[in-house]
Amino acid sequence: MAEITRVARRELAAFFGSPVAYIFIGTFLAVSLFVFFWVDAFFARNIADARPLFEWMPILLIFLCAALTMRMWSEERRAGTLENLLTLPVATPRLVLGKFLAALGLVAVALALTLPLPITVSLLGPLDWGPVVGAYLAALLLASAYVAIGLFVSARTDNPIVALIGATLVSAAFYVIGSPALTSLVGHGGGELLRLLGSGARFESITRGVIDVRDLYYYLSLTGVFLALTIHGLERLRWAEPEANPRHHRRWTLVTGLAVANLIAANLWIQGVTGARADLTEGRLYSLSEATRTYLSQLQEPLLIRGYFSAQTHPLLAPLVPQLRDLLEEYQIAGGDRVRVEIVDPQQSPELEREAGEQYGIRPVAFQTATKYQAAVVNSYFDILIKYGDQYETLSFRDLIDVKVRSETDLDVRLRHPEYDLTRTIRKVLQGYQGGGDLFANLSKPLTLKAFVSASDTLPEPLPGLRTDLESILGELRSKSNGRFSFEIQDPAAGDGALAKKIREQYGFEPLVVSLLDPTPFYFYLVLEDGARSIPVPLPESLDRSGLNRSIESAIKRFAPGVLRTVALFAPAPKPNPFGMGGSTGDDYSLLRQTLQDSFNLRETDLTSGQAPEDADLLLVVGPESLDEKQRFAIDQFLMQGGTVILAASSFDLDLAGGAIGARKIDTGLGDWLAHHGLKLESSLVLDPRNTPFPIPVQRNLGGFTVQEIRTLDYPYFPDIRGEGLAEDSPITAGLGQITLNWSSPITLDATKNAGRRVTRLLQSSDAAWSSDSENMQPDFEAHGALGFPRGEDRGRKLLAVAVEGRFDSPFAGQPSPLLARDEVESEADSKEDEDAQHPDASKPPVISSVIDSSPESARLILIGSSSFLSDTAIRLANEATQSRYLKPLELVQNAVDWSLEDRGLLSLRGHGQFGRLLDPIGREARVFWETLNYLLALGGLALVYALHRRARARRARYHAAILGQGGQ
Repeated sequence: MAEITRVARRELAAFFGSPVAYIFIGTFLAVSLFVFFWVDAFFARNIADARPLFEWMPILLIFLCAALTMRMWSEERRAGTLENLLTLPVATPRLVLGKFLAALGLVAVALALTLPLPITVSLLGPLDWGPVVGAYLAALLLASAYVAIGLFVSARTDNPIVALIGATLVSAAFYVIGSPALTSLVGHGGGELLRLLGSGARFESITRGVIDVRDLYYYLSLTGVFLALTIHGLERLRWAEPEANPRHHRRWTLVTGLAVANLIAANLWIQGVTGARADLTEGRLYSLSEATRTYLSQLQEPLLIRGYFSAQTHPLLAPLVPQLRDLLEEYQIAGGDRVRVEIVDPQQSPELEREAGEQYGIRPVAFQTATKYQAAVVNSYFDILIKYGDQYETLSFRDLIDVKVRSETDLDVRLRHPEYDLTRTIRKVLQGYQGGGDLFANLSKPLTLKAFVSASDTLPEPLPGLRTDLESILGELRSKSNGRFSFEIQDPAAGDGALAKKIREQYGFEPLVVSLLDPTPFYFYLVLEDGARSIPVPLPESLDRSGLNRSIESAIKRFAPGVLRTVALFAPAPKPNPFGMGGSTGDDYSLLRQTLQDSFNLRETDLTSGQAPEDADLLLVVGPESLDEKQRFAIDQFLMQGGTVILAASSFDLDLAGGAIGARKIDTGLGDWLAHHGLKLESSLVLDPRNTPFPIPVQRNLGGFTVQEIRTLDYPYFPDIRGEGLAEDSPITAGLGQITLNWSSPITLDATKNAGRRVTRLLQSSDAAWSSDSENMQPDFEAHGALGFPRGEDRGRKLLAVAVEGRFDSPFAGQPSPLLARDEVESEADSKEDEDAQHPDASKPPVISSVIDSSPESARLILIGSSSFLSDTAIRLANEATQSRYLKPLELVQNAVDWSLEDRGLLSLRGHGQFGRLLDPIGREARVFWETLNYLLALGGLALVYALHRRARARRARYHAAILGQGGQ
């Protein structure tokens, strides 16, 4: 080793003793910085990762390594010093390894000087250091292979220019083999083989942050092969006459051949080793999580995961197929015999193609492609089928990929977060299958249904018959439960009234009435309990056996983990077409609806009946405006029943349909109701200097003409919330990372009214934010400077979203039910018009209602001070600004729903998308500062290397002078 080190030090000293080293390293740094800040437009890209630095690294290293190695042997041959080296008492392998380490050390110095770039990214955003570490390791491994190639070519010629060109061509050949330009021509099978041979494809695999022993060995074997060939080539130069010792020469050739063959063949053997890998990414994005393994352990029937991938597909999708295939293999390994994975090409099998289209609705998509010579359209499959029992779901390429638009012709396409997408779908089919099967199979505790029902002779019609149906339904459920379900029916009116008092205090149950004109009280309440929590079972509006059975089964499912949940959604209806052409302008919450349908049963409701859907597990109210008393009553009583209500509301309605931003103040209809619970939605909007730039319509005056244009500007109405603005102790926001809550109203908490509840401040603005009640949303940069809006006086941190848990008291307590009041008014009006109205239609059941005065401790109320942030328009604006799919608003709602329904398996997975880590919002001056600083740091790094070399040379000179006795210490 000492001899190898001396050779390496000699080469390094010679290299840094001339300007060549600084020119090469300086050029490498200049190109890297140019690519990072200009070609890949780091700040415009707005993603907190160092991918632009390493994306071009394989190509840059080709030229750097070729330039560094071109003179190492060829110059020795040209100057005639090679014979001196080969006659030294140093073995040839040690000479080769010494020069190899010297060249690799130079590359390491060049790479080390790029470290300020990822450090800068970490200061500007939430950088995941795992892929950065993997990328630097991949760069060193790739450089070692290129250096070995350069040494081999340099040893074969005495012309440095020939060595430079030859090393560049050979290294480029290994890179091009696995590039999309070739792999897209041969389909999946051939393309996968080429990717295994190519150096660039392996590099991309490691730069994701996944260290696979197969990739590591590939580079080490490539390095070993060319170092062995270099040693053999130099040894041949020692042989003055090849015939002098033919046995020795053949032995050398045989050993070299065997070494090369074994190094290459070991790649084939190690390819089957799939488990030897390390996931360095934060959150282990490319490894199966515990949540996924938990869902797979719940499988009772075989789960089929079938990937439909065409051999000929879009070039940007082809590299993603191996990644999906590897991930699906991990699902198969984790699931064992319960998971079956198939990868098929429907276009090669007419039966599979017909089955995919007829049974599962999977059809090819026409992708437009273009080559140097022609444009074409390729009909291709890129779909995944997940089937469990009689339940199945499909994922198309739109569900699986994420696209970052760099320019009109440059797209960055990656898998969005495949494990989350697959596990989410597996959960849905699993819960859908279990929900349609045995109700009691997944219960962790036995259930008891307590029925507080009056005697049949005191019940109004049609409740006596419903009481009989109740007894029959409960008896059937008990017989099918295998001891997991029991019931008891009690009459609160019987006895001394102690039971009536108890249920009033414990559950808030008051006597029911049919009519205000006939206030004869009676009881018909159902409560389901498991010993830890209680859930009231609402009476169905239809008051029939099937409706009652459906309500009881829905309540039982709320106690059973692993059953598909139902979310009731109240959202504004599509707005009418302003041009009077009929139809509507479209659903502005279609993405929200689609996202909820992907994971839950979705029930649309307008709450006009005064009741939430009977089978609803959660009520989500988005964009309420002028809600009437019955709608407020429906929300209130759902909360009083122990349910969760999520409100996304604002005091302003935003209109972006005409290009310009219009706003008007609105009354949600929930102000008094929220105030009763200690919450207030202020009649203003939050402005924050820490905001997200968005494309905003801006008007300019050009010579008396007003011109409207779209400009991407800092917009204070779009607070950028991250860090201390997110509640770290709440699963709803802990993994969110960042969110933009546009046009949000501040929330005020009444500490006295919420003293007995648990309050979590989910989202807060920065401490420099203020609020404004102005309806003018257009910025005026001439009057108000860079922000475009006047700064308010009420600066401070604003609460934008809050979660409240605990016991709530109804504001309707002690009052007649609004349902009865309205029904009575309508009856009186009808009786004046037609005396037959005194005898209502027998087919229409009477309204039976009372008021639940208070909720159990399980009730939850989540208030978000914005509704527009969930609209398709706002999400589209965010997509245009980030040039990728920005789905943080939808992730926030999904997290809130999962947390509320106690199904938190996906909370740890959601939010780790490829483009989810955004840079902190900074101005143009700060961007120029950081870019300039990196240029200066690169120059400073080169100066530091030069200073260290001069210091080392001076130290060696003093040492040699001391030996010669000419002075020096």
